[in-house]
Amino acid sequence: MSIPLDLARTLATVVEEGTLDAAARRLHVSPSAVSQRIRALEDQLGRVLLVRSKPVRATEAGDAVVRLARQLALLEHDALAAIGAEGGAVASLPLAVNADSLATWFLPPLARVAARREVVFDLHRDDQDFTAGLLESGTVMAAVTSREAPVAGCRVSRLGILRYEAVATAAFAARWFARGADAKALEDAPLVDFDRRDDLQTRWLMRRGVSAAAPPRHRVPASQDFATAIELGLGWGLLPGFQSERGLADGSLVRLAADPVDVPLFWQRWNLTSPLLDEVADEVVDEGRRRLAA
Repeated sequence: MSIPLDLARTLATVVEEGTLDAAARRLHVSPSAVSQRIRALEDQLGRVLLVRSKPVRATEAGDAVVRLARQLALLEHDALAAIGAEGGAVASLPLAVNADSLATWFLPPLARVAARREVVFDLHRDDQDFTAGLLESGTVMAAVTSREAPVAGCRVSRLGILRYEAVATAAFAARWFARGADAKALEDAPLVDFDRRDDLQTRWLMRRGVSAAAPPRHRVPASQDFATAIELGLGWGLLPGFQSERGLADGSLVRLAADPVDVPLFWQRWNLTSPLLDEVADEVVDEGRRRLAA
């Protein structure tokens, strides 16, 4: 049994675009032609590859085919570049990154690669505890993740530690923590979460025996806006040093305690010989090791 590569690429395009109609426009064919290609691939492999929801999503078998299609596209681009025959073709690299890295240190290394290479980056933002799942599904080729154990078919490089400190404005601390950030005060004081999957504040509270259900919670799902909410006194929260250092220096922010939460970060990438993917990895790992705590 073999996988027809043109049909595999069609499946990858459908998954990337989210609908058959959008994939048809990108491929310059009719939606019915796209549907027929997917059905032919499923018939040949004897597997359901695509769940026709809105947006569509690949099955576990479909993920494997999409991953193959993306690997081949990358290898083809590298081969054409090596012989000087890429003809202006632009490679697309899907990468996953957590919001705080994206907002602070992650973009400069990508900009350096883009200045030298014909490449565009398709960034997927997710919590660092979940980005490895995007590698497993084949959605991305590399990811910033808190997972040290390598995803199947990937290699791992340590980046460093993103250190978070519990901070609030001086005025907020004076109102809610006049006698210190003890358990009773932490049960009553509003805090800011990034979203419902953000457990940093909860982990910090649990160290102090505070029920996660007790404090009122704001949710602000954008890294810079999350920091702004804390700086405006909406609540307390854990900020990475990149975002809190200026406020701590000028006194507009204060630490609630001296114990930070350290989140180790790793760069996981497909274990694939690719000069382009190697170049991205070199830049990202070098930047991470310079900017993050050892």
